[in-house]
Amino acid sequence: MKFAALFLAAFSMQAAELTIDHVTVAGVSLANLQQQLAAVGIQSDYGGAHTNHATEMAIASFRDGSYLELIARQKDFDRAMLAQHPWAKFIEGDAGPCAWAVRPKDFDAQIARLKAAGPTAGGRKRPDGVALQWQTASVGSEPSGTFFPFLIHDVTARDLRAYPSGKAINRDIDGVLRVVIAVRKIDDAFDRFQRAYPGIPKPLRQLDKKFGAELAWIPDTPIVFAAPVGGSWIGDRIDKFGEGPVAFVLSSHKKLKGGAWFAESWFGRDISWFDPQKLGGWWLGLQASL
Repeated sequence: MKFAALFLAAFSMQAAELTIDHVTVAGVSLANLQQQLAAVGIQSDYGGAHTNHATEMAIASFRDGSYLELIARQKDFDRAMLAQHPWAKFIEGDAGPCAWAVRPKDFDAQIARLKAAGPTAGGRKRPDGVALQWQTASVGSEPSGTFFPFLIHDVTARDLRAYPSGKAINRDIDGVLRVVIAVRKIDDAFDRFQRAYPGIPKPLRQLDKKFGAELAWIPDTPIVFAAPVGGSWIGDRIDKFGEGPVAFVLSSHKKLKGGAWFAESWFGRDISWFDPQKLGGWWLGLQASL
């Protein structure tokens, strides 16, 4: 009983450290990314230019405080600075999903525990002139947030970062529920996550032929691994951009106007996928809130 209690405590602690702060979609044009989201009924606010002189962003904010970040080149971007950006190939390649971030309760403690690279200062100025500051830290050897989530901690108030217009712009969406990570081998990916987050349970598995993947969900976390089946598009995605986020799933208590391309059950719960063609080729799903 003592061992079981310690295991549950360790699992609860690690699961809590995987609370999604935001997920990121990258592309060449911010206007195009915003129009694609609007085509499926999701609105976004312009968030401003980053202080790196390379990128600018918009935010599709949700009720629980999580958000979907759209990131693209600034209009007069510095080519040298963009080339140094960890997501440069995703931006230039119109990759769509590229990264995810978590908000740990104790930022410094998690940096020490995970031996994360950081903290690194970040910031941007909102269109209304409000200056935002935060710190990030990268986990693992991949570009920041492209396999493991990167860690983020606000220096200025988080609500100023998450809500450019002062409140969630998409009130019918509860938040970001799942991050679908394209991997070559599920067992290898899980082993890496288990070393970083000891105590997480073994994943549940299923096959989704329409999505073209073997899936593995780590219960009570947002993580779903997707390994390509046969010659699926996920294998091509990994060859081009490496292992990392390939789709995001939102949670909603209402049906959105954009409609669904098809619906499929993942681990006992239905997911409706928006038409990837409306989104410029990237994948976004919607799951009903419990």
